[in-house]
Amino acid sequence: MSPQVTEARPRDREATRERILQAARALFGEQGYEQVTVRMIAAAADANIALVGRYFGSKAGLFGAVLQGEPRFGALYEGDAEDLPRRLAEYAAERMHQPPDSPILRTLERSAMHPEVHAVARERLITAVLEPLAARLEEPDAHARARMATAVLLGIGATRRRLGPQQPTPQDVDRLTAVFKACLAG
Repeated sequence: MSPQVTEARPRDREATRERILQAARALFGEQGYEQVTVRMIAAAADANIALVGRYFGSKAGLFGAVLQGEPRFGALYEGDAEDLPRRLAEYAAERMHQPPDSPILRTLERSAMHPEVHAVARERLITAVLEPLAARLEEPDAHARARMATAVLLGIGATRRRLGPQQPTPQDVDRLTAVFKACLAG
């Protein structure tokens, strides 16, 4: 009897972790959080299912890791502080018209109240939107003012989802600029 020879892929923790992330990003984006299982992700990544738990802890932890790779609001916060309300208004107006470009952010919109996703979505909102915005503002009450502006941003998305997309007008952008100025005023 001759020994069976198999080609083993060299162990590369970071490459495996990245394959799992990419598979999860694709599957969550295509099918939504609820429909995707850890087993499906592991199979698509050609990885042992136990590695998903080892690297990410849980499906919700993996979803959180996928969200960390998504576009950030950082570009909105860069630049002159005086122009921040206008940049936020232009971003919000674009959200009136279109859902986020990212399939993962669309999944997040659909699944935000799912019990496993809720905590992940909350943490993402705090770390990617609220805290960086508050850091750009001077005291007093920078955090409270950032919360108000964040509420406006979230309200735009909620309105679009419930009423449908609306093409924003230049007047809409002007009104939103005034709203953001009021929210962010010290």
